Amino acid sequence: MSHLACVYLVGTGPGDADLLTIKALRLIQNADVIVYDRLVSKEILALIPKGTARIYVGKSSGNHTLKQTEINQLLVKCAEKSRKVVRLKGGDPFVFGRGSEEALHLINHKVPFEVVPGVTAASAVTTYAGIPLTHRGLSQGVQIITGHGKEDRPLDFDWKKIADKSRTIVVYMGLNSIGEISQQLIAHGLSESTPVAAIENGATIKQRRIISSLETVEQSVKQNQLSSPVLFVIGKVVTLAEQLDWYSAIQQTTAEQNEVPVEKLQEQYSV
Repeated sequence: MSHLACVYLVGTGPGDADLLTIKALRLIQNADVIVYDRLVSKEILALIPKGTARIYVGKSSGNHTLKQTEINQLLVKCAEKSRKVVRLKGGDPFVFGRGSEEALHLINHKVPFEVVPGVTAASAVTTYAGIPLTHRGLSQGVQIITGHGKEDRPLDFDWKKIADKSRTIVVYMGLNSIGEISQQLIAHGLSESTPVAAIENGATIKQRRIISSLETVEQSVKQNQLSSPVLFVIGKVVTLAEQLDWYSAIQQTTAEQNEVPVEKLQEQYSV
């Protein structure tokens, strides 16, 4: 393997190309091969120069293009053949992105790598939904948990610690388990009326935000037919969503501008 070969684990944020870091954009535009996930938006994929090799390894519930172990092996193989491999991941590679698993595999195979942080959903999606993670008098901290157990095993949390009235709870990948999560939180001390926001396709023009409570969130998700990706925010800060709802006012305008030719996008974001 050439000593110049390197794998870059790059976070792309929640999908809005404007939230890419300058470093992420530079790597995308200079990659030899790009390996990308399902949640990498088409707006970001449009920034990849023509002729750059692309490999899709997206995963959804019950439908994996490749298993994680196979993705790990693929990155090593790509590094053996290419000078610069860019692994694009939705959000941030080290926040429920399995970036650390991929990095450890690269270390075990002596493949140089770098990690480029991305704006994680807990920050970006809540902000676009008008919900601050912390607010004086409402939330003194944040807990981020996953609603999807490893290898589909049951959730195993210290629910008493998570059910903290003074903190905001953010749930990734919880669409199929929000009923169990809400029941556990109520059983361990949170009020049934604790506000909950369910945010579908957050920080994109397709964003939908449904406000309910721990008691009604499971029913609300079903009634509104929400589909992945959905982020859940639980806590008093959700009460600020209507007042701070800055994004919905510009969603229509953004939607009208969304159908932009690939050439225009590449010109707009060229560095």
